[in-house]
Amino acid sequence: MNALILPFSYPLMADAAMIAVIVAIPAALLSCFLVLKGWALMGDGISHAVLPGIVLAYAMGLPLLIGAFIAGMICALSAGWLDANSRIKPDTALGVVMAGLFAFGLILFTLFPPGIHLDHILFGNILGIGPADFAQAAPIALAVSAILLLKWRDFALLAFDPVQARVSGLATNWLHYGMLAMIAASVVAMLSAVGIILAVGLLIAPGAIAFLLTRRLAAMMALATATAVVSSLAGIWTSFWLNSAPAPTIIVILTALFVLAFGWRQLAPRP
Repeated sequence: MNALILPFSYPLMADAAMIAVIVAIPAALLSCFLVLKGWALMGDGISHAVLPGIVLAYAMGLPLLIGAFIAGMICALSAGWLDANSRIKPDTALGVVMAGLFAFGLILFTLFPPGIHLDHILFGNILGIGPADFAQAAPIALAVSAILLLKWRDFALLAFDPVQARVSGLATNWLHYGMLAMIAASVVAMLSAVGIILAVGLLIAPGAIAFLLTRRLAAMMALATATAVVSSLAGIWTSFWLNSAPAPTIIVILTALFVLAFGWRQLAPRP
């Protein structure tokens, strides 16, 4: 029992576990809809595209989160516009926009190096979490989680049958761009914890694991959330004993769970 709770007896590790759980919940809920809509790359693209926004915000003396959110929305909206107004497929459009913005961000980083290390932007600094990080991440996580839990049926109909959603009178454009805004906001909330690159793991893996294990969306959302929370706590705990970086350890555990879920699905008898 002592070995189980020992890592969390240190304030540094306890804060890391708390922020990991806070950002994991909205990311897990979003991941269900990203998987269902085939938007897995959207989370990846937005997470990479926030870099130029962070650097420009620092250069202009603005809060970094504002710059990250604006850059994420520019990526999402640009990819959507290219998809609707050209022959380019959605994944190609997103790849071009994401790569361009990320590369632009790296150039800006060399010209206007912000006060935080590039490794902290890319991979997070979960062991250096402070009160300001909680104050930024918690409201975003609460707002995104509340919206998804209240409107999950509308988002589900939009994911499964956009035409039926429009005929039913749903404000599909608001739902569509609202989802993009929540992805961008969640990426911003995860910056301090898992960073740009690893944020995509929390935005895809929990939903993918739950998708393999259940056929009902409500159960999928609950299972994805539980998976993300348990993996976050397990990753923090494991990193203490292995002396490894916590954020990558969380993603490795999620990946291992996905492999197990995939293996179980392959071996389980067909209904």
